[in-house]
Formats: sequence, C-alpha cells, structure tokens
Amino acid sequence: MKVLKLSLIVLGAVLLSFGLSSMSYAFHSGGAAECGGCHSMHSPAASGSYLLVGNDNSSTCLTCHEHAGDTGPSSYHISTAAADLSAGVPPKQLTPGGDFGWLRKDYSFVVRGTTTNEDGETHGHNIVAVDNGYAADSVNTQAPGGTYLASDLGCPSCHNPHGKWRRLSDGTVATTGAPIIGSGSYDTSLTPAAGEAVGVYRLLDEIEGVKPPIAVVPATYNRAESSTQTRVAYGHSSTQKWGAWCAACHTDMHSDSGYVHPIDETLGSEIATNYGQYVKSGDMSGSSATSFTSLVPFVENSADYTVLKSHAKNNDSVLNGPASSDRVACISCHRAHASGFEFGLRWNMEGEFITHSGQFPGTDTTPSYPQFARGRLGAETQKAYYDRAISKFATYQRVLCNKCHAQD
Repeated sequence: MKVLKLSLIVLGAVLLSFGLSSMSYAFHSGGAAECGGCHSMHSPAASGSYLLVGNDNSSTCLTCHEHAGDTGPSSYHISTAAADLSAGVPPKQLTPGGDFGWLRKDYSFVVRGTTTNEDGETHGHNIVAVDNGYAADSVNTQAPGGTYLASDLGCPSCHNPHGKWRRLSDGTVATTGAPIIGSGSYDTSLTPAAGEAVGVYRLLDEIEGVKPPIAVVPATYNRAESSTQTRVAYGHSSTQKWGAWCAACHTDMHSDSGYVHPIDETLGSEIATNYGQYVKSGDMSGSSATSFTSLVPFVENSADYTVLKSHAKNNDSVLNGPASSDRVACISCHRAHASGFEFGLRWNMEGEFITHSGQFPGTDTTPSYPQFARGRLGAETQKAYYDRAISKFATYQRVLCNKCHAQD
C-alpha cells in the first residue's frame, strides 16, 4: 500500500510538472504576466530600472525570447543569440515577424571593382538590448519619415509589456472593461463570452492614438516553410489599420499627400487579379483559390475573428488570394522585426533577380553573381526565404513586386 501511495505521489508530481510547463508556455496569456518573470524585488539588474531583470526593457524581453543553443526555430524565440551566429550561418528563428539576429549579419561584396558593405543594422528595426548586443541604429537617429528617437526603440515601442489592450466580447478594443481570459492571437484562441476579454494581437500597444491592429496567427508559427506556408490572417477595421499604426512612427512615409506607395487602400480588381494569376516570373497561369504567398501577404477587409481564425493556417488548407476589397499595408512587403534583406523586406530588392540559374544566389553557387548573392552563401539566401524550395520560384525569378504588378 505504501508503495502504491508513493507511486501515486510521484505520478502526481510528474503530471504537475507537465502542467506547470504548459502554463509557462503561455506566460503572457494575452495580458499582464507573472510579475516575477520580468521584475525582481531583491535582485534586479544593476544598471536597469523598474526592478527589471535585464538592464533595459528589450534585454528583459530577450531573457525569454532569445535562447543560446537553439538549433532551429523554437516556439516564441524571436532572436538568435550572437554565440550561435558566425560567417555563413543564418539566424534560426522563422517567425512571421522575423529574427532580430539578422541585425548581426554584416555582408561585404565586390561588383565591378567596387566594394559594397551591407551592414546588419539595415536589416530591420534596431532594438536597444544591451545585454544581448543590440544597439541603436547608427545611421537613422530617428525613425525614417518620423521623429521617434532610435535610441528609444525597443520591444515596448510596439508591444505593451503589461498587455493592457483587450478585445471585449462585442469586438470593442479597450484597456479595461472585462478580465482577459487568454491570448487572442491564435487560431485556437478562445472566443470571449459576455463579461470576458482576450488580449489583442501580440500585446500590441496603441501608438499616437492609433489602436492596436488586427491579426490572427496559427498556434504553431515559428517554422520553416519548406513544405507548407505559415499564413497570418491580417484584418482591418475603420479604427484598427496596419498602415496607420506603422505610420504613427513613420509619418512622412505614409502621407496622404506624399508621392509614396499607398497603404490601407483597397487593392482593386486589377491588382487582385494579378495576385491571383501570378505564380512566378513568366507564369500567369495561377488560380486565385491557391495564390496566397506569405512572402506577399495582404490585409483582409474584415474584422470578423471567426473568418480570420479560419484563414490563419500553416498546412496550406487555405490559400485563397485577395478580393478587390482587401488591402495593402506595410507588412505586405516588410517583416516587423528584421529579415535577411535590407529594410526588413521579405525579398531582396537590391537586384533584378532573387533566384538565378535555378539557384538561390550565393558566393558558393556556380555561376556566382555577387550583385545577387550580396555576400551571402546560398543557404543563407534560402533561409531568408524561410527554406522554401527553389521550385517555388522561376529559374530566373524577378522581385516580388510583380506578385501584384505583374511586369515580368
């Protein structure tokens, strides 16, 4: 009997440990997390503030969201540690927003006798996280097109660390009004009943009066897209717009009167048709029903979470292209954190070809074209495209502006 009791105690302890593990996976749960995960009452970081466990806000975030020793994409990690990067080794995380580790990747190459240096800091948003080796942008002291100081840029510039913003049962977005029962980011997230709320997408914050925008992501999202894509279902409402939210910092890049690419505008029938028919350079035989690519996502003209959840998939079960009423936004071309290319773009814009001779350009491919490889190995280029098969592109694939504009 004693043996049986002991066995039950051990079994209970094991089950409890699994339960705690599952709970720690959902650390934020759509709102204010366990205070002790970010703050320490008695042993905070010596040079920090607010009793944070890191020496600044973003370093505190990266105590969880970066992990030295990762061998591949891992759950909620959004940064590859410096110790895991070396020449020819690409960052490992493949979240929709990208891996900040690309900021650590400097490249140099020679074209027609002229050396070009592509600094890692050109690859995305340069968060300040001193504990992890991230520093402010040394060229853009303010947000391009705006006045936000680069020295202030960190995770809380976009995300509310306490997750106060919530979506109520009637769809209203507010900072109070009902308790948050869990994350609202996923296709598996609960639907809040009356008197309940879920967190907004990725704990995003209101910026300069613009409310957090709308999106739903598959529950498993940090993954290679070698076989199937990870589709984030971006949404839109009159008060929650992706472009307007980005424009809170990048104001002049999104001016209604400026001569710039439109954002938050409907695609119209011509662009929607191009998107649906475009397969790759020289191939316009596609069908809108199977035309989606996560390299050129669009914003659905919907704030219906039932619809958005049904579209946020990672198994290619939903690949429909846009309707004419769907929209273009900054995230159609850029990743939110960083990418393998300049300006956080989803594809290389610094040459006419993104594949060449049926290969991902690299310094190690034959033939090698430095203006397309840009100092990278072929494997680094492929990783920047989330390990897609080369067959997804034309043998001489031109830039993906053509997914909408079909000029190739």
